[in-house]
Amino acid sequence: MLLAEEEPKRLAQIALVVLLIVGCVAVLLPFIGAVLFAFVIWICSWERYRDTLLPRIGGRDTLGAALMVLLLVLILLVPTVFLAGALVSGGDQLIEWIKPYVEGGLANEAPVWVAQLPLVGTPIVDFWHELAHSRQAFNTLLAQMLAPARQFLLAAGGVAANGLLQLALVLFVVFFLYRDGATVANALQVGARKLGGELGEGMLEKARGTVLGVMLGIVGTAAAQGSVALLGFLIAGAPAPALLGFATFFLSMIPIGPPLVWGGAALWLYSDGQLGWAIFMALYGLLVISSIDNFLKPILMARGAGLSVLFIALGVLGGVLVFGFIGIFLGPVLLALGHMLLTRWLREETPT
Repeated sequence: MLLAEEEPKRLAQIALVVLLIVGCVAVLLPFIGAVLFAFVIWICSWERYRDTLLPRIGGRDTLGAALMVLLLVLILLVPTVFLAGALVSGGDQLIEWIKPYVEGGLANEAPVWVAQLPLVGTPIVDFWHELAHSRQAFNTLLAQMLAPARQFLLAAGGVAANGLLQLALVLFVVFFLYRDGATVANALQVGARKLGGELGEGMLEKARGTVLGVMLGIVGTAAAQGSVALLGFLIAGAPAPALLGFATFFLSMIPIGPPLVWGGAALWLYSDGQLGWAIFMALYGLLVISSIDNFLKPILMARGAGLSVLFIALGVLGGVLVFGFIGIFLGPVLLALGHMLLTRWLREETPT
């Protein structure tokens, strides 16, 4: 009789807990990406912060958290300032390049290199001649390009505004993670131990190592590619080398990102009549810039995460497709934990 009376109460408690979890997830869902990224930053720097900075300031958690947030702001702000300057400079150069065509129209003959393009060269030349001999057709083309350009600028502005909002939220969350880091770390350890015992603690350490490895591989490879690319652009005399270097840095997470940058620079040099430097830029990009991404990134990721290059590559690509940017970290972590559980399950117990 007593068990029959306790059963509805227990079901009501379970339902209440489920509703509470669903409500918490619903509240945090719009910010889940920023919160997870703040945890990634905290995980990657917590031990160094705890063992190096915190003892030097007398263990004052609030001051230490403020200093770390200030450091993150500087790390993010300084490149942003340089990037803004490079964008302004590149925009001025683009305007100066386009201005003669807008004012005087296209030249009667297309550049020689355009005609030499395989497959598309002849159609482009024919279209060029049509625009060159008809100002009305040229003005119509400019009018058709104006609306997409305006939409692109509005979309880019929206993305930039959303990125700044997400960044502010990341800094806000990471401040409290640093300030209460000891409590958060202990809560993670206790929760892992209660959920899975020794296995839970091992999975927590595996997740931490995977996040560290992925962060090391992404940031390290991006910095190396951006620096090497900047050197190549300066040597070859490509336009706006700083802007191209930053573009290589930011696009290094996309497999075809850096080739678009150095390939575009090589085409510009070729169209400018600098055939030797164009060949140099193409070879330098293929053999140096892209080689860093092909070899350094998998090695750094696999070494930090303790996983094979195949698992890391599948985790990063699949994670991005499913979860977006934060999937760069979630994908490898999930595969690492799944691999760990599968290994434990398949492991044969040695007889005593």
